Amino acid sequence: MDELQKAAVLLLSLDKALAAEVLSLMSKDDVEKVTMTIARIQDISKEQQASVLSEFTNLRGEQTTMERGGLDAVNELLEQSLGKEGAGSILDSINQTMNSVPFGFLQKSGANNLLTFIIEEHPQTIAMIMSHLPSNMAAEVLAGLPSNKQMDVIKRIANMEQTSPEVIKDVEKSLEHRMKNTFSQGTEKAGGVELVAEILNVTDRMTNKGILESMDQETPDLADEIRRLMFVFDDLVKLDNKAIQALLKEVDTNQWAVALKGASEEIKQKVLGNLSQRAADMLREEMEYLGPIKVSDVEAVQQQIVDSVRRLEDAGEIEVAAGNESEQYIT
Repeated sequence: MDELQKAAVLLLSLDKALAAEVLSLMSKDDVEKVTMTIARIQDISKEQQASVLSEFTNLRGEQTTMERGGLDAVNELLEQSLGKEGAGSILDSINQTMNSVPFGFLQKSGANNLLTFIIEEHPQTIAMIMSHLPSNMAAEVLAGLPSNKQMDVIKRIANMEQTSPEVIKDVEKSLEHRMKNTFSQGTEKAGGVELVAEILNVTDRMTNKGILESMDQETPDLADEIRRLMFVFDDLVKLDNKAIQALLKEVDTNQWAVALKGASEEIKQKVLGNLSQRAADMLREEMEYLGPIKVSDVEAVQQQIVDSVRRLEDAGEIEVAAGNESEQYIT
């Protein structure tokens, strides 16, 4: 833990009146910093608390109970030490900071300008920044990176879990200084395979195909997982009629019957509308004949159909447009 976190734990370990008295002796800037830290604290183990207390006091074997952190704890401490009026301005500042979007100021710069500032950064830093950008902007940034760096960044985003708020703050400060812009720091979970799929979905086909082919060589399981997330069953409505007709030839009628049991009316109409009247009636009858089906079974068959879409796309028989593009072709 850093010094601010230790101070926060110490204050939460004290009686509220005593903690408020300590706060009243601190500068407004320090009060804001430490109360911001208290607001972010959720659970601290007894071992961590004991370690902090032993650093600041002589415990003499006494057990101290620590108050829970969060904004309620901050509000109570501030009101006792500064009064309601004095606490209000600090609480407003804390709320504004905690509700802000990490790297939100970068969205005003544009992908090309952002690339200029981050292209030489370490791939892990680029991955962290991209994981906080809107998918469309992240896709533009990804396409602008050198091909050897694209793969590295994508893998890091896919494997990213919880980002330390201190790390985010340091990177934001560095970019703020270089881009002469303003920002506020927040904390959120970022990264993961879902984000990679979302970014690649709005990346041009040449770029995402190259990245996935490279991943096939190095991390085939991860590449398969990303592919599965890039196109979901509900996306069938985005395919044109020729693509649906090609898919109907690829997938058995009994598979369609199961998959459509859990589909939206829009998807059902999309599929049935590309069949002859007789074939559509037969499919409807088979769906009724099946009766109740486990959701897991329906989802498994829907995924098989999604896999068929990818096979047809890889074979060049259909094209699935990326992002908001609406054109699909069949060769």
